[in-house]
Amino acid sequence: MKADGQRRKSGSVVVIVSLTAVLTLLLAGGTAYFMGYLRPPEHEQGVKKGPRSGEHPQGTKGMSSSDMKKGKILYWRAPMNPTEIYDNPGKSAMGMDLVPVYEDEMTGQEAVKIDPVTQQNMGIRLDKVTKGPLVHTIRTYGHITPDETLTAQVNLKISGWIEKLFVDFTGKYVEKGEPLFDLYSPELVAAQEEYLAAHRARKQMPGGTGWDLLSSSKRRLQYFDVPESEIEAIERSGKVKKTLMIRSPLSGFVIERKAEEGAYIKAGTSVFRIADLSRIWVDAHIYEYELSWIAKGQQAEMSLPYLPGRIFKGTVAYVYPYLQPKTRDLIIRLVFQNPEMELKPEMYADIRIKTVLKGEGLMVPSEAVIRTGLRNVVFVSIGKGKFVPRDVILGPFLDHERVQVLGGLAAGESVVTSGQFLLDSESNLKEAVRKMLDAKVQKELKKEDEDFFSDME
Repeated sequence: MKADGQRRKSGSVVVIVSLTAVLTLLLAGGTAYFMGYLRPPEHEQGVKKGPRSGEHPQGTKGMSSSDMKKGKILYWRAPMNPTEIYDNPGKSAMGMDLVPVYEDEMTGQEAVKIDPVTQQNMGIRLDKVTKGPLVHTIRTYGHITPDETLTAQVNLKISGWIEKLFVDFTGKYVEKGEPLFDLYSPELVAAQEEYLAAHRARKQMPGGTGWDLLSSSKRRLQYFDVPESEIEAIERSGKVKKTLMIRSPLSGFVIERKAEEGAYIKAGTSVFRIADLSRIWVDAHIYEYELSWIAKGQQAEMSLPYLPGRIFKGTVAYVYPYLQPKTRDLIIRLVFQNPEMELKPEMYADIRIKTVLKGEGLMVPSEAVIRTGLRNVVFVSIGKGKFVPRDVILGPFLDHERVQVLGGLAAGESVVTSGQFLLDSESNLKEAVRKMLDAKVQKELKKEDEDFFSDME
């Protein structure tokens, strides 16, 4: 009897505990339902269950003719958050109706469709891909140097002293044949005495011996750069000159002077350097990739800071066959006439060289190209408010803010020149969505394969 009473008592306790647990679960479920933690079975993540992707929720009977023309529905997205996508129609996380995205709006999986009002608000402008001459103006700098073919050095082949100096400062202009300085040289005096002795002895020596000695002594004076007029003067006077007058070999400016009156000059020393500046050179620097645009004989323009508005015309005379090791650029030589001596050595100048490639080519405005470092992308209008990104191969920059296109576009196509960065953002967003969808499809296919092999086992 005692044992039966204990069993009835324990059974009652179990029943009470079970009823308490059931009531607790019911209360928790109801609270969760009203608080929004649980939703009816037909809701999942704020999206109502409906037809599969690509089907209209009301079937083809509920679709309008314009909806049916748009094609298959790829997915549904939230109107306020394009990254919030669903397979089926319903409500977004904010409680708004989902918007269908049709296949017609995803041409090429990356196309962007913008309505006309939005295009105007975004400031989208278009321009045509044109074909024509490829004109490119190279703008660079250069510095003026003397024409090396119009310069001369005055040096001595004998040692001596400068007795009298006629040109006593650098920069002085001298005419050809104008005296520079008088030189006294014992060696030159001895050569003159030898010549006079040979001249007197010529009459006393029979045959051609006297003429041979005279010719030999005269040749020695000529090797010392004694002018023919000086030799004739010595012969007429019969006297030795103490000094020899050294004259300018050409007309020009003295750009270097190493002479002082009374100074001793060794043989081989450069005393004066004279340059004719009526024609000058300009060494212009260009980049390595611009070398193909340069050819000998091209026209060049030069302007100087101290002469604003003045344009000098010149030509390309020479292209150096090597690059500068430090700056990694190439020097080209330009020739300019300088009759008024306005162009002075060591001046810096702005250089412009207009070049034209052979044949014609395609070109687009340079602002139409989005450069990522690895790709060059332009947005092409394919009509009906659709824009598709396209990779292009670019050539050099051209005049009028244009760039050559080597591949990726055809003449007559319309490209976006303003607002393309907004289109690029939208295109990248659609590409990300496409990748998400592809990843989801691959996951579903993988799951089906696993279920299939598990059923076979």
